[in-house]
Amino acid sequence: MKKVVKFGGSSLASAQQFMKVGEIIRSEEDRKYVIPSAPGKRFDGDTKVTDMLYDCYRDAEEGKKFTDKLKAIKARYDEIIAGLKLPLSLDSEFKSIEENFKKQVGENYAASRGEYLNGIIMADYLGFAFIDAAKVIFFKEDGSYDEERTKEVLSTELSKHDRAVVPGFYGSLPDGTVKTFSRGGSDITGSIVAQAVHADVYENWTDVSGFLIADPRIIKQPVGIDTITYKELRELSYMGATVLHEEAIFPVRKEGIPINIRNTNAPEDNGTWIVESTCQKSKYVITGIAGKKGFCAINIEKDMMNAEIGFGRKVLNVFEDNGISFEHVPSGIDTLTVFVHQDEFMDKEQQVVTGIHRLAKPDTIDIEADLALIAVVGRGMKSTRGTAGRIFSALAHAKVNVKMIDQGSSELNIIIGVTNDDFETAISAIYNMFVEPIV
Repeated sequence: MKKVVKFGGSSLASAQQFMKVGEIIRSEEDRKYVIPSAPGKRFDGDTKVTDMLYDCYRDAEEGKKFTDKLKAIKARYDEIIAGLKLPLSLDSEFKSIEENFKKQVGENYAASRGEYLNGIIMADYLGFAFIDAAKVIFFKEDGSYDEERTKEVLSTELSKHDRAVVPGFYGSLPDGTVKTFSRGGSDITGSIVAQAVHADVYENWTDVSGFLIADPRIIKQPVGIDTITYKELRELSYMGATVLHEEAIFPVRKEGIPINIRNTNAPEDNGTWIVESTCQKSKYVITGIAGKKGFCAINIEKDMMNAEIGFGRKVLNVFEDNGISFEHVPSGIDTLTVFVHQDEFMDKEQQVVTGIHRLAKPDTIDIEADLALIAVVGRGMKSTRGTAGRIFSALAHAKVNVKMIDQGSSELNIIIGVTNDDFETAISAIYNMFVEPIV
């Protein structure tokens, strides 16, 4: 058995948290490769080290004195080292960071130092080998992830070490410049390492015991999800569920490696298993509910639209030409609606309207703002009759007006459009219908 384990920022925010992580890793011989994040918040109102690094580097870019802010960052690490009673000094590392900040080597380099330094401490604390991610994880010239080169170099390097620490979040460009993944990218690093070593399990340790059926900010103490498929997770992540970076799914999915989301502060909990497929039935018809606010709908009408070849392409061409991605495109015989992010669309709305008129020549165009999209996801929906009807019933009972409903051909998810004001009410109503009454 071979496990890759990734720990989030809250799991590594202090020496006390480091000790919990050490106990978890040492409790199983199978936990061989560790991916640490940068130290997160120790308490409410605290600042994440990555945010401190961004702030410090901005001062360096603007020619301001930044050494006091860098000292504050060093103090965070020194506090962890002292708490762990390690004979370790990061003085030389911080001297290099200070010199590179003066040279203004880049914001990506600055942001990556949080994981880099935590990786050094973690390797020293565990007695594992330390492997700088910049030397084994690569990006292409255009900034996209270089999977082929990474797999070759990373697999070769890790084969030399029975146990190792690889910092999360970053890699390097062909010229050696440090490049980061998007925020939360340590999840991706863990997945890449799991793929490279052909791991049996990728454990992702955070501050919650796996995925919940709904957002706990909306539903008080929602039920947890025991098992979820990659496809279900992709749908929920896309619509706002944030326990795991959505791009972290792809490397392990190719290898069929299951992901186990676990809680550092409650290691006895089984957490959530993310798998390619399973014969295990969900406890409920739905697996999860997630959504986002801040959309608008562009409703386009034209008589006999369905008979006009290329009408949809012309409309979507206008959005592409204006650099706007669309979310959903439900249609009828004489109508086509394009859902887009409102903040992307607002400044370009009149260019888009003009472009659609010129290219597609519709009868009318109407724009509706302040909408929310909610995804109801579940592998159990495919084999259960009347799911959409129950959703409509729940929303009608809650006096929520449905603006749009769209179901994919996989029958894995149903997307519902409502007003921003009805967002929380709609999620509560759906949860109440499928899971349990909200007291």
